[in-house]
Amino acid sequence: MALTRVLIVDDEVNARQALRTILTEEGYEVAEAGDGADALPLLETFRPAVVLCDVRMPKLDGLSLLKQARANGDTASFVMMTAFASVETAVEAMQAGAENFLIKPLEVKAVLVVLQKVLEKRALIREADTLRERVKERYRFPGIIGEAPQLQAVFEVVKQAAPTKATVLILGESGTGKELIAQVLHESSPRKDKPFIKVNCAALSESLLESELFGHEKGSFTGAQGRREGRFELADTGTLFLDEVGEISPALQIKLLRVLQTREFERVGGTQSVKVDVRLVAATNRDLAAEVKAGRFREDLYYRLNVVAVTLPPLRQRKGDIPALVGHFLEKYSAAYGKQVKSLAPGTLNALLAHSWPGNVRELENAVERAVVLCKSEELSADDLPPSLQGARPRPGDPAALIPGATMAEIEREAILRTMEMVQGSTSRAAEVLGISVRTIQYRLKAYASGDPANPEHQAPLDD
Repeated sequence: MALTRVLIVDDEVNARQALRTILTEEGYEVAEAGDGADALPLLETFRPAVVLCDVRMPKLDGLSLLKQARANGDTASFVMMTAFASVETAVEAMQAGAENFLIKPLEVKAVLVVLQKVLEKRALIREADTLRERVKERYRFPGIIGEAPQLQAVFEVVKQAAPTKATVLILGESGTGKELIAQVLHESSPRKDKPFIKVNCAALSESLLESELFGHEKGSFTGAQGRREGRFELADTGTLFLDEVGEISPALQIKLLRVLQTREFERVGGTQSVKVDVRLVAATNRDLAAEVKAGRFREDLYYRLNVVAVTLPPLRQRKGDIPALVGHFLEKYSAAYGKQVKSLAPGTLNALLAHSWPGNVRELENAVERAVVLCKSEELSADDLPPSLQGARPRPGDPAALIPGATMAEIEREAILRTMEMVQGSTSRAAEVLGISVRTIQYRLKAYASGDPANPEHQAPLDD
């Protein structure tokens, strides 16, 4: 295994050589430079993981070296060293991208601890990057994250249906991502360069929805001062997404059925047929089969819409995906709000897994966005979450807090959840840290998410 490379930049020869001896004995591969000017080429040739850099040096000082390295795109982690510490210097170094700060004369233990923490952070960042790339490569569905079997089944159907003209019916509770699936169907189809038109059928009255879908002629109703094309015409050669299609009135259901049968319609107030080539994708949070039995939805329209059906699972059925979803939303909203929130504090993932998420992924996203806005550090804690989630975290005195008397199953649960927080949701990294299989981690998360007590009798063997 290759040794971790450390570059020491210090104009004091004795201090530099002493530090090199210590680090070499600890198993690091070390290079030296007497000032920032000499260090610059070593950043390119030696490619260190960490740079231990003095602040005050001739030719090119430490802060200037750090800024130039960052401007050149160098990703080495900088730890600044100085005998003249001040708040201003520390702030400037951190703003320039330094990872930490050491005060001279150096203590060997402090140097080694700081190095270890910096390297652990780099490893976590690499693991997170690898995980994100793995997810992108495996699923290739932007904005849709998850490894749950139910979701994988949806992905498989979408992959098969996307290249065709088949009408797709997307079923699922509000907030499960039905519009995202519709978008993926369009962008993965031969029509991806054509229009993708969306209509929320629940947001408009019957008369307005009819005009919105089919357009109208001048004078067809009060206020119709000219001809207007409807969404079907605007979506010609592309895809039309009808969200909440279960809310359409019986009269409009008849007109929609005719369009699906003949691919033509008349504008409101018009007599001329308009032909279109539209791929229809519909979505609803209603049980359309039950609506048909109750006489509220036409059976023939239901079968026209239900050529290919996909059902999105609610978040409560795939809570094992919560760590990856939270990591995605942390990255998204940290960038959006200029924050540096990078990880979860102990207990936070526990609170997120304990919640039932009636609003599904949309509710989770809103909760994380709120928490990022309120977070005051690089760690998002349970205190940053909405009040409805804060009661779910372990508190002092709970068995999960690992007080004497906790069962092995409770200790195991806490170890797994805290490790998942530390590794930002990577089951493979958590399995490596804990020395158990990925399958065991996934099995345990599923059990915890379902609310099943941490009972070994109901769980897979730990060393399966």
